[in-house]
Amino acid sequence: MPDSGYPWPIETSRLDNGLRVVVSEDRTAPAVAVNLWYDVGSRHEPAGQTGFAHLFEHLMFEGSVNVAKTEHMKLIQGSGGSLNATTNPDRTNYFETVPAEHLELALWLEADRMGGLVPALTQETLDNQREVVKNERRQRYENVPYGDAWLRLLPLLYPPGHPYHHATIGSMADLNAADLATFQAFHRTYYAPNNAVLTVVGDAPAAEVFALADKYFGALPAREDIPPAPDGRSVEATGRPAVQTVTADVPAPRVYVAHRGHPFGSPGYDVLTVLATVLGSGRGSRLYQRLADGERIAQPDLVGAYGVDLAHAPAPLIATATARPGVSAERLTEGLAEVVDELATVPVTAAELDRAKALLSTAWWRQMSTVDGRADTLGRYATQFGDPARAADRLPAWLAVTAEQIAEVAAEVLGAADRVTLTYLPEETA
Repeated sequence: MPDSGYPWPIETSRLDNGLRVVVSEDRTAPAVAVNLWYDVGSRHEPAGQTGFAHLFEHLMFEGSVNVAKTEHMKLIQGSGGSLNATTNPDRTNYFETVPAEHLELALWLEADRMGGLVPALTQETLDNQREVVKNERRQRYENVPYGDAWLRLLPLLYPPGHPYHHATIGSMADLNAADLATFQAFHRTYYAPNNAVLTVVGDAPAAEVFALADKYFGALPAREDIPPAPDGRSVEATGRPAVQTVTADVPAPRVYVAHRGHPFGSPGYDVLTVLATVLGSGRGSRLYQRLADGERIAQPDLVGAYGVDLAHAPAPLIATATARPGVSAERLTEGLAEVVDELATVPVTAAELDRAKALLSTAWWRQMSTVDGRADTLGRYATQFGDPARAADRLPAWLAVTAEQIAEVAAEVLGAADRVTLTYLPEETA
């Protein structure tokens, strides 16, 4: 398979109401992926409305003007398709993969809930989904060992008032305090055709998709006064590390070390992506080789590093390790910091670089191997960078990264002065 680019056609159009439509035809199999990216995530949420974008991920499945509660899911699954939705700080997306003959159904369903959710939204539905979100918070964050790490890391990385200071799950106090009219206003503000990208990948010609998109979305009115997202691109360096220690019901000490890097899509983030792979992906990584296999202070399956692909802020690079029995949190923190620091002073070898690029190539083509993976990728690049074809740049950018660039970026962003360290201690050792 080729190393560069996106070897499928990409065609784009824009409806009169501002909806951007991206089509990539692939006649390999009689299936299509429909993916709708809305340019609204937790970074867009005004003060007092945290968690709203995520709550709408749930509410959008609860009925619209012409679709009864839970019918969206039943119709797609009854047609042999699959569907889901996700929310992150930068966006919310809704997606279906269906047999090609049901493309029109999927587009009608998405258009109906874009334009017809507010009239169908009731107090009962809102209250029910608020309870669902509360339960999700308990199950995913509060009642799971180390589950609230992300909730703790964000405020340490980004100061109060920064758009990435809070997680997408939001504040339960904000969700409880808002009334039905406030939620309806949030939907009217952000769930508009000129704030969305519709991507269709698979067995459907572009002309057909454009015509269907106009048929079902074309009459929806644009929103002229969508508030701009707050600017999170700069974070003032404090010059001092941030440290937090948590005593909790966890089985072993765990340490997270985090740094603010470069925004997703930038050359610096491409370097950090390769750096993170060298540092913490798999058994050949530096963290595994040093802490799990060499010094044997970290549990083999619980050591790693990764970047978080935030597009509008210095995105975090996070390294983590969990202690073996008898190893103190202090020793683990020291070992983790040593390996991170050495990225700026111990050159990445040709073998490390080749291995990292091979892993990233495999991950990229795995994403590209499915129509739904490609639809999500094209939707991302159209929404965040204005051009779906920029997706073709990603893999070549990774493959072009050099050991010298890794050392330079490591020296620039991985210094101890602005490091965030989050440590979990088991209750019995406190």
